Amino acid sequence: MTPEHARVMARYNRWMNDKLYATAEKLADAERKQDRGAFFGSIHRTLNHLLLADRVWLGRFTGAALAEGEMGPGGIRTLDQELYADFVELRRERAKTDDELDAYVAALTADKLAGPLSFVRRGSRNELPLWHAVAHLFNHQTHHRGQVTTLLMQAGHDPGVTDLVAMLRG
Repeated sequence: MTPEHARVMARYNRWMNDKLYATAEKLADAERKQDRGAFFGSIHRTLNHLLLADRVWLGRFTGAALAEGEMGPGGIRTLDQELYADFVELRRERAKTDDELDAYVAALTADKLAGPLSFVRRGSRNELPLWHAVAHLFNHQTHHRGQVTTLLMQAGHDPGVTDLVAMLRG
């Protein structure tokens, strides 16, 4: 992964989040929160998990201080924890986190990406090349956004084209 690739993926992240949230906004809150049999159950909980996971990884990238038992900043303790029950608040916080991710990748260099990332997970110290973790973050986003896209389609709402090349073509 190069710094430019990371920046393209961050742009794609925001583009897709904007599309998915705009589409999900058309649903009633109960429809967004309806268990549809997905890994995290509902559209809302899957969007919530995406935000939570991005915050965990951004915290690792930036060396955020964590309290005892936290896996991510802001009191994140589990991967299925609901950060925001209110959709408007979830969307607002998603946009803030996208801003933070954009700023982080804007400052990445090839040397930084090639260097190590050290973090503690479940009490164990982990180390891997930073680029592996950045690639994982973007891959994880794509995986769960694909789930949200399917759930939205099943609810009768098409978010439109989701291809990276469509975003790049503008």
